[in-house]
Amino acid sequence: MKKTVMTLALCAAASVLAMANAQAADCKIGISMKTLDAPYFAAQEVSAKKRAEELGCEVISVDGQNDLNKQVADVEDMVAQGIGALIINPRDSKGLVPAVNAATAAGVKVFVIDSTIDAQANFVTLVQSSNSQNGLLVGQWLADATKGKELKIALISGDKGNEVGQERRLGVLAGLTEGQLRNEGRANFTVVGQGWGAWTNEGGLKAMEDLLTANPDVNVVLGENDSMVLGAQKALEQANKSGDVLFLAAADGQKEALQAIKDGKYGATGLNDPALVAATAVDLAKKALDGKLPGDISKITYTTPTAITKDNVDKYLKKDAVF
Repeated sequence: MKKTVMTLALCAAASVLAMANAQAADCKIGISMKTLDAPYFAAQEVSAKKRAEELGCEVISVDGQNDLNKQVADVEDMVAQGIGALIINPRDSKGLVPAVNAATAAGVKVFVIDSTIDAQANFVTLVQSSNSQNGLLVGQWLADATKGKELKIALISGDKGNEVGQERRLGVLAGLTEGQLRNEGRANFTVVGQGWGAWTNEGGLKAMEDLLTANPDVNVVLGENDSMVLGAQKALEQANKSGDVLFLAAADGQKEALQAIKDGKYGATGLNDPALVAATAVDLAKKALDGKLPGDISKITYTTPTAITKDNVDKYLKKDAVF
């Protein structure tokens, strides 16, 4: 009798394992990151892997190491390994088009995250936060927080010609203009200079040093991401001017910036949660593999836009987050 019960238990366990293996075989997801050499992208990869595994999928994850040719080869290799869906953050919007189109032609459901890709690419949808809508909310917050004050803004941008950066800064300035018109019946701000910080902390520090030399009366620092603004903050601290300046970013929600918001040393930032973007793409990929994704899904899927301020920062601050 005991032998029979044991046999039945072993059979049940084997059946569960077989079902899990079958599910994984039906859901094989490839993750192609353009680089993992930055906390933001590392957080995306961690979140995508975690969510795919939670859904019972087999995962292949590859680091493109910021090399277009390697990322192309990575995609081709994963397609050869039989992935059913691909989550890709493209290194180059045009350079990845042939690899993405080849993957789609092979029956792979392709989901782009965060970075844009050329319109000639054949993919299901691009998942990202809304740069313009986040910017609008941050700009409106700035207008409300500085009523009646003449603003002299130092703008710190990522790199020249970058469409994401342009969307972010124009969103904030549009929100600021609208907010000031609503509050005061006029727009009263000046962008005293634009620096280029290459999206990094060190770049933001250097750009701010240069801007401060020519514009010592700056009272607002606006950056296109948190990392550059945190660098700019260091530059102003070194010049003993940080107490007179309001800091804010169009996007990201980096944990160091959120802590500074909580501490009252930073005004606001737009929610560009890498973990949320990646997990959303994986959820959509699983639906596509299960045949449950609507055929008319939009080419862009936005996460909900939010301005993170001292009023709501506790909801988003996770001190153990990768980013």
